[in-house]
Amino acid sequence: MSPRRVYLHVGAPKTGTTYLQDRLALNADALRRHGYTYPTGPHEDMFLAALDVVDRPWGGMRPLAQGEWDALVRRTRKVRGTAVLSHEILAGARPSGVRRVLDSLDGTEVHVVYTARDVARQVAAEWQEQVKHQRKLSFRTFLEQIRETDQRKATRWFWRVQGLGGVLDRWGRGLAPERFHLVTVPRPGGPAGELWRRFCAATGMDPAWAPVEGARKNPSIGTAETTLLRRVNARLKAAGLPSDQYRSLVRHAVVHQTWANRPDMQPVTLPPEAFDWAEEIAQLWIERALEAGVDVVGDLEELRPVRPAPDAVWQDPDRPSNRDVSSAALDAIVALTLEAARRPDPADPLVSRSARLSRLLRR
Repeated sequence: MSPRRVYLHVGAPKTGTTYLQDRLALNADALRRHGYTYPTGPHEDMFLAALDVVDRPWGGMRPLAQGEWDALVRRTRKVRGTAVLSHEILAGARPSGVRRVLDSLDGTEVHVVYTARDVARQVAAEWQEQVKHQRKLSFRTFLEQIRETDQRKATRWFWRVQGLGGVLDRWGRGLAPERFHLVTVPRPGGPAGELWRRFCAATGMDPAWAPVEGARKNPSIGTAETTLLRRVNARLKAAGLPSDQYRSLVRHAVVHQTWANRPDMQPVTLPPEAFDWAEEIAQLWIERALEAGVDVVGDLEELRPVRPAPDAVWQDPDRPSNRDVSSAALDAIVALTLEAARRPDPADPLVSRSARLSRLLRR
């Protein structure tokens, strides 16, 4: 048995994918009654299956992904009706990975869905995402590397997942244009739920079939928080903190649960002189989509960056105020203290925690 159709949502990262996946999961039973299945299986999402295809170390998680894509395909082939598969890192699959995916779904009508957002917002979001994965690169260096790399060659992860032309070349090869659905992400301030409605239009679902919205997000943080995290990453690397504990303590407890909720954060934005470059990228993407004749859901003009007001003062993401950094640090200390209180040590908690804290403070 195989589903008659598979919608394969391959990214891009930081385009509302966590929101879309959460909504699919929360409404899985209701969607199944309408002939749509989101076959996550034993995991809450399809990350490990996607990692099995992308084949990257990912902080030591690659061994956990072995065989996960094949397991997802087996679940998918049991679906009656239509299956929806989704994870944003699939956009970064190399041609061999794409062939593996499409070959494994042979015998079904495969559609690829790609959500895209303007490059100005994506550069800022991807820099933060890399810092959240223990990197220490400054925004200036990250932007320089992006601008100096030919996006058509996709030698950097950023262009592999965010470069619309490259994603079209890899994932659209051999597909009829009408089976590649390009969903543009609405600009800030648009109607609530518009991204979900566009995703449903691309996949043939009725938005009303999935009324429950979740709270799970992959939020951005501000300049002070990101700068502080870069500094913390350098210290923690020297201290040898394992990646799994970093994910739990730093990325989850501090970044997502604490800093993401701080009010009045200074957003990370491109320097004014970079907007001409961003405009050129947008024009290339728009021309490529029109040339390919793919199904566009939304407005290609939304891929153009919104320039800041002429009198706006740009805040260098690498130089936040010391006051803001100190405030973020205090919030992090409170969050980690509360987290430590919820995780009592099996031995003497006061002695062991004091010893660890003393070692950290002496660095």
